[in-house]
Amino acid sequence: MISVEQLTVSFGGFDLFKNITFKINPKDRIGLTGRNGAGKSTMLKVFAKQQEASSGEVICPKDVTVGYLPQHMMINDNRTVLEEAESAFEEILILENELKQLNESLAVREDYESESYMDLIHKVTDLTDRLQIIGAGNYMASIEQTLIGLGFKRDDFQRQTSEFSGGWRMRIELAKILLRRPDVFLLDEPTNHLDIESIQWLENFLKDYHGAVVLVSHDRAFLDNITNRTIEISMSSIHDYKANYSQYLVLRKERRQQLEAAYENQQKMIKDTEDFIERFRYKATKAVQVQSRIKQLDKVERIELDVEDKRSLNIKFPPAPRSGTIVVDAKEASKSYDHLVLDKVDLEIERGQKIAFVGKNGEGKSTMVKMIMQEIAFDGAVNLGHNVKIGYFAQNQASLLDETLTVFETIDNIAVGDMRTKVRDILGAFMFSGEDVDKKVKVLSGGERSRLAMIKLLLEPVNLLILDEPTNHLDISSKELLKQAIVDFEGTVIVVSHDREFLDGLVSDVVEFRDKKLRHHNDGIYGYLAMRQKELAAESVLLKQIVATKKSESENGSDEGTTSLSYAEKKEINKKISKAERDLQRAENNIERLESEIEKMDDEVEKDPSKGTDMEFFKRYDALKNDLDVEMETWEDCSEKLDSVLTLRTW
Repeated sequence: MISVEQLTVSFGGFDLFKNITFKINPKDRIGLTGRNGAGKSTMLKVFAKQQEASSGEVICPKDVTVGYLPQHMMINDNRTVLEEAESAFEEILILENELKQLNESLAVREDYESESYMDLIHKVTDLTDRLQIIGAGNYMASIEQTLIGLGFKRDDFQRQTSEFSGGWRMRIELAKILLRRPDVFLLDEPTNHLDIESIQWLENFLKDYHGAVVLVSHDRAFLDNITNRTIEISMSSIHDYKANYSQYLVLRKERRQQLEAAYENQQKMIKDTEDFIERFRYKATKAVQVQSRIKQLDKVERIELDVEDKRSLNIKFPPAPRSGTIVVDAKEASKSYDHLVLDKVDLEIERGQKIAFVGKNGEGKSTMVKMIMQEIAFDGAVNLGHNVKIGYFAQNQASLLDETLTVFETIDNIAVGDMRTKVRDILGAFMFSGEDVDKKVKVLSGGERSRLAMIKLLLEPVNLLILDEPTNHLDISSKELLKQAIVDFEGTVIVVSHDREFLDGLVSDVVEFRDKKLRHHNDGIYGYLAMRQKELAAESVLLKQIVATKKSESENGSDEGTTSLSYAEKKEINKKISKAERDLQRAENNIERLESEIEKMDDEVEKDPSKGTDMEFFKRYDALKNDLDVEMETWEDCSEKLDSVLTLRTW
C-alpha cells in the first residue's frame, strides 16, 4: 500500500533515521516505538506529507487516502460540533447541494424532449448513484455513533466548538478523521484526551477497521489491543517486529542479549587486533601482518549499542509519616458551576488505600480532587484525617516550579541521602539527559515541566498522594518506573487516570464518577471495566424487554399494557427503525443499479457476440455479478433487522 524507500531525515547534521526501508500493508496495525526524540512523530509527519524527507521517498498510490491526527493542531472554532463533524463528508455535502440545484432546475423545465433536459436527467441519475455508493443515506447515523463513542452527548451536537476545552476539540478532529474512513490512519497519541470508555470504543473501531493503522502511543494496553506489528526506531535505524508491544519487548530483550554478546566478542577481537598492531608496528618482519590487520580493522562493520534504558533504576518515595486511620471523609458533598457536577456524594478513604477515580471527562473527578485539596468552595463536608500531608500532582503543578533554577538544581535541592548520588539517573529515567539537565526551567515545554514536577513529588515526604493524570507526558518505561514507586509507597494514593495498564496492579479500589454520583468498586480496574461492559450490554437488552413486556400486556388486554412508552424510548426505537429502513433502501437501490448494468451488458453480448471473448469485458461482468450477490445478502440481512426492530414499536 505504502512503500518507504531509503528514507532519511536529518536535523543539523544529526540523522533521526537514515536509509530506512519498509512497507505498510493493508490491514497492518503498526505501533511506532522508540525513545523520546527518536523520530516517531516526525515519521508520521513525513507519511502525511506535512514534512519533507532529507532523501529517499514515501511512495503512496494516488487512490490511497490517508487520515493524520497530530498531537497538536489548529482547531476551527466557527461551527457547531455537528457542523464540524459533517465537514468530514465534504464530498457528500457538495454532491447533495448540486443534486438539489439540478432538481430545482428540472422542476421549472417543460422542454421534456430536449437534449439539455435529458442531460439534466442523466446528471441527476449519476449523482444519485454516486451518493448511494459513498453511503450518503447513512452518514448522519455514522456521525452520531462516532461522536457518542468519543464521549459527546447529543446535547453537545449543536454547541459551538469554541465552548469546549482543547482536549474535547481534539476529540472532534479525531471524529472527523474516523468518519472519513481513509485507507491508512496515522495517529499520534490519540488517547491523550480520551477517558477509559472512549479509549475502549476507539480500540474496537480500529480493530474492526478495513484499512491500515500506524500509531504512536504511550498507552501500553491500547498498543497491545490494536497492533500486530511494532517498528522500533533506534540509532537512526529501524527494527521491524511482527508482534504487538508486549511481545515486542520479549523479542527485543532477546535481540539485545544477542547483540550484546556479539558486541563483546567484536570488542575483544578489535582490542586483540589493536594490541597486535601496536606490539609489532615497528618490526620489519611483521610489517605485512600489521598492514593486513590494519586493513582488516578498517573493513569491520562496527556493532553499535544504544544506551540501555533505566528500567532497573529503583526509585522510592521517602517514608510516609503515619496518618490517622481515616484519611479523607466526605459527607453529602456537592459542587455546582453553571450546572450541578456532584450531588451530595459520600466518600471515605482509609490509610494505605490506593484508589482510582474513573469516569468520563466532565463527571467531576478533578472537581473532587480540588474539593479534597480545599482549592474550591463547595457544599457539604470534605475533611482530612489526623496528620495528613498531601503530595499533589496536577497539570498546573508544573507552573509552580522555580523558573530561575536549572533542571538539575530543581531536583538536587530536595534530594536527600542516597538519592543525592542518583539525581542524574533519575532525571534520565524521566527523559532528561545530556544538556537537558542544565536547561533553565523557564525554557522547558509544558510536558517537560510536568515530568520535572513529577520527579520533585517523588522526593518529598508525604502520606497522601493525589495524582491527576500523572502519565500524560511520560513514556512507557517512565510510567513503569513511577508505577513501581507508587506500588512500594506505604501511604495513601488517589489516582485520576485513563491509563488501564498503569492502574492495573496499582489500585485495588475504583471510584466511578457518573451522573453526579459516586460508585465504589473493589475488584481492580479490569474488574470494573468488565462490570461496565456487562452493564452496557444489559442496558441494551433492558429496553427490548420493556417494550416486549408492554406489547405482551397490550395484546392480552391489560390496561397497564396501554401505557405509552416514554419519549426517550420511542425516540431510540424510531432511530433504529429509520436506520434499518435507510440501510434496506440503499441495498435495494444498489441491487436495481447492478441488475440494470448487467442487463445492459447482456444486451451488448446479444448484439455483438465477440464481446463475450473480451477478457476485460468478462472481468467487469463477473465483478458486477459478484457485487450483486453481495448486495442480495446485504438486502436479506437488512430486511431481517428491519423486521426485528419493527416488533419493538407498540404505539
